[in-house]
Formats: sequence, C-alpha cells, structure tokens
Amino acid sequence: MSDTATGQEEQPKEPLSAEDRMRERRSAAYRGATRVLARMGMRASLRERLARLQEAAPEVYDLDEPSDVYGNGVVEALERRVATVLGTEAAAFFPTGTMAQQVALRCWAARTGSPTVAVHALAHPEVHERNAFREVAGLRTVRVTGEPRLPTAQEIRDFPEPFGALMLELPLRDAGFVLPSWEELTEVVEAARERDAVVHFDGARLWESTVHFGRPLPEIADLADSVYVSFYKSLEGFGGAALAGPKPLVEEAKTWRHRYGGMVFQQFPTALSALAGLDRELPRLPDYVRHARVVAAALRDGFTEAGVPWSRIHPEEPHTHQFQVWLPYAPDALVEAAVRQAEETGTYLFSGFWDPKGPGLSTTEVTVTAEGLKWTPEDVKAAVADFVGRLPGTP
Repeated sequence: MSDTATGQEEQPKEPLSAEDRMRERRSAAYRGATRVLARMGMRASLRERLARLQEAAPEVYDLDEPSDVYGNGVVEALERRVATVLGTEAAAFFPTGTMAQQVALRCWAARTGSPTVAVHALAHPEVHERNAFREVAGLRTVRVTGEPRLPTAQEIRDFPEPFGALMLELPLRDAGFVLPSWEELTEVVEAARERDAVVHFDGARLWESTVHFGRPLPEIADLADSVYVSFYKSLEGFGGAALAGPKPLVEEAKTWRHRYGGMVFQQFPTALSALAGLDRELPRLPDYVRHARVVAAALRDGFTEAGVPWSRIHPEEPHTHQFQVWLPYAPDALVEAAVRQAEETGTYLFSGFWDPKGPGLSTTEVTVTAEGLKWTPEDVKAAVADFVGRLPGTP
C-alpha cells in the first residue's frame, strides 16, 4: 500500500554528506575496477563470499559431519590445524583477537603475579581497542618505545619498570608492517627472559613473516610463550582468531573464553572459512611478499619519473605483502585522484584510505595479493604516471 493511500506523506530523503558520497563512489569504483593490487574478500558482496566458501568448504572438511555446537566439531578441527601449523601443543579458537589477547595476558598475569604488560606505543591494543586491557582485563600497560620499529633488546634490559609479560606485534602494522631481523627478535626475547617476563606474540599477521625471517612458522612461534593469530587479516576468513601455546595455558584460556562470552553456539561458517584460508591463502603468502617488493620498487621509480617532489615507500623493501606509501598531498586530493582513476580507467591503484600525517602530507597502506601478481613493474609505473597526472598542481 502506498504512503498516499495510507494518508501519510512521503518524507524527502536527506541529501548525502560529502563523506557518504565519497564512500559510495569508492565502493562502486572498487567493485567496477578491472585492475587492483589486492581483491579483498571483506569488500566482496555476501553472495560472492558465500559462493567462495561453498566452493572451498568440501575441500577442507567433511560436510556430512554434524555442525559444531559450542566449540566442538569443525571448531576443534580448526584448533588442531592451527596447533600443527604453528608447532604448539594446543590452540583455542576465539571470535575476536581482542578477546584472545586479553585472555592470554590475564592468564599470564596470574602465573607471573604481575598485571603489567610491556608493549609498543603503536601496538594494536594501545591504539585501536579503547583501553580494553585496562578497562576489561585489569591489566596495566607500559610503553617500551614509540619509535616506528620493534623494541630493541637494550630497551628491554634498560626499561626502568618491572613487567610480567612482553607483547610484540609481528609485524607492527601502524609503523608500516615492520619486522625486526631474526637476530634482533631472538635478542629481544632473550632480554625479556632475563627479566623473568613471558613473551606473547601479537601475530595477527604472523602468517606472512616467514620470508623476512627466513624461518618456518613453528620456529618463529617457538620463540614465544604464546601466540595469537588472526584468520581474516591475511587468510581471507570471515573473522575469528586463535590463541596457541602450552596446553595448560590454552585450557585455562578456554575457561576465560566462556566467561568473556566467547562460547558462541555455532561458528561453522567462520571456522570453515579459516580452514579454507589455511589451505588456499597461507601457501601463497610468500609469493605475495616477494611481489610486494617488486611493486614497491616500481612505485618508487614511478613517483620519481612522474616528478613528484617527495615520496616515500616504507619500508623501502617491504617486510610483508603490505607497506606504506607517503605523498606530499592532502588526503582529499589523493582519494579523489584514486577514485577518478578507477572510474575512468578501471585501474584502482590506491584503493585504501589516505590518512593525514602533517600539513600537506598523507599516507596509505598498500596490500599485494593474487590480483597484484599480474602487475609488472611497467604496469605499476604507468598507473603511477596516470594517477599523478590527476593530482592538483600537475599537468
């Protein structure tokens, strides 16, 4: 029945804000782009995501098995798989990484007798979790350093306050997805142990660190007392995380998982997508990392050849398949140029957000996945030239 028939007048729609219009343009440009460096699952439609899971699921789990109920079945299969991949005694599935890390560190706090956790000032819990460690878990954080790198062994040894746990985010996303060298990492872990502190790896993106370290995942995970990993940041899962480590810690963590409300009735779509990611995406990550270095070098050359007065690729040689690009323009100008390039050419070179880092200075994150493997250095440099030509003050 129409509004007129019911005697109600149709209310005029409020005009979209400039921010909402740009959000719609970015979304449409991404869907319509024929060329991107990464085709992220989280930006696909529900239909596309379900279709991919339907294709992958029979390859990773027997779909004639009963569905999971409160963490059994396919969830337990995923936990066993994670423990095997990381070489740990056990693993526990968590609906979120925020929950997993709070639980891990409060369990360690009970064992060490210290609620103090040493972290980097740019660590995810410090920047993005609204003080959850303190407000929910009763933990206290101290910041070892704010430099755009991981802490050094000397900084750990010289830190003036006691702490019971050291949390290392590998890679450190907000600093540019950076990793220490293998030697630096082992020295930092040794320095923490000298202070009788446990070491926990915030390994949301640990999966792609093997190329930089030149070590397999079990050897990397073995350095820490516990490790958290994510299933959606690199593996294209629907969500979810895992805490891996010694069996007594993991069993206690499962108790706290229940107390935190993490015993979800059924989680089979998320668990199946995580298993699919471990099968499909994990083996490809080294190729993504290696090609990200090719893309980064081509971007650097492209900006130089296009006459951009200053630019920065950070790290100069990416440590993972993700890195930062810094340019001397305001965010709005860069977003507009990127979207127009996608709308007019089908090439979406920079599909992420641009964040202000100072007057007339912005940075964005670049990710290289399977779609990016198709790009040659010449393709990248041609796309850069076209992109720069759309920026203000360029011909």
